Amino acid sequence: MTKTNVEELWEHLHWLVVLQQQGSFSKAAARLGVSKASMSQHIADLEKAAGITLVQRTTRSATLTDAGRQLVDSMRGAFEQIASGYANVRDLAGAPRGFLRVTAPVAFSRQQLVPLLPGFLRRYPQIQVELDMSDRLRPLAQEGFDIAVRHTSAPPETHVAWTLAATRTVLVASRSYLRTRSAPESPEALADHACLHYPRRQGTATWTFVPEAQDAGDAGAGHADPVTVPVAGPLAVNNSEALRDAAIEGLGIALLPDFSAQSALASGRLVELLPQWRATGAFGDWLYAIRPYSAHASRVSQVFVEYLRESFSQGFAFRPPAQV
Repeated sequence: MTKTNVEELWEHLHWLVVLQQQGSFSKAAARLGVSKASMSQHIADLEKAAGITLVQRTTRSATLTDAGRQLVDSMRGAFEQIASGYANVRDLAGAPRGFLRVTAPVAFSRQQLVPLLPGFLRRYPQIQVELDMSDRLRPLAQEGFDIAVRHTSAPPETHVAWTLAATRTVLVASRSYLRTRSAPESPEALADHACLHYPRRQGTATWTFVPEAQDAGDAGAGHADPVTVPVAGPLAVNNSEALRDAAIEGLGIALLPDFSAQSALASGRLVELLPQWRATGAFGDWLYAIRPYSAHASRVSQVFVEYLRESFSQGFAFRPPAQV
């Protein structure tokens, strides 16, 4: 391409970078807010000007050729620098404004995140939020997400992460269930109860517990070995909200993240069992907001994360009365 050709094709080059990130013409077109036909024509014009095929097309995906990848790799840093510079300038223009794409787990979104969004949008009326509720770990940069909320024990090292809140896993049951069965007095007793669990892998489901004082770092706890108990029950489901509702209906005992159990504990629909023990390995220990690594975080992303940190600053702990 001549110098004039390159200057005329800046938009086409940017669209090729977006196509490489999204992996298909339809997703790239949606990300750019253009038609699929326009997207395809821009890439075809770019290939014609370059004199070489840049994209291998199928009915469902678009994969860059070696030449296409080489071209994108050479431009990626420049486009990131342009985006960062533009974001810096726009951030000087007063109130935060722009479009924010967020992905978060389904149960957490329904129970905790969605109720916070009206307050955030009233505080920042020039921001638009698109929320993707999914338990699948989405590739953020590839799918165009600005922020993801992750419930995990450690964020990915390839991303920038902010801590939102510590979480704990609680063992709960309804009063109606406990009227038919005596409350377990030890983790081992759970083997004789109906246990509602989150399916993790094939084989026998197990729950593991350590004494609460040991997990909190109390040297006097004696560093007892973890207790692992095989569990079984009438329902296994990969959604903590569904497990909570089944426990409320008296189907059995459930392990839940505290943010899922919080409202039901506060209302008395569920009670906590074995508070002197802490479940480990069932769910994450922290909530994080993460973003793809770049030198600059947009002001829109920053104020969203600040709002979440403010909202979750007290965590989700609730200690109901001990009597059941």
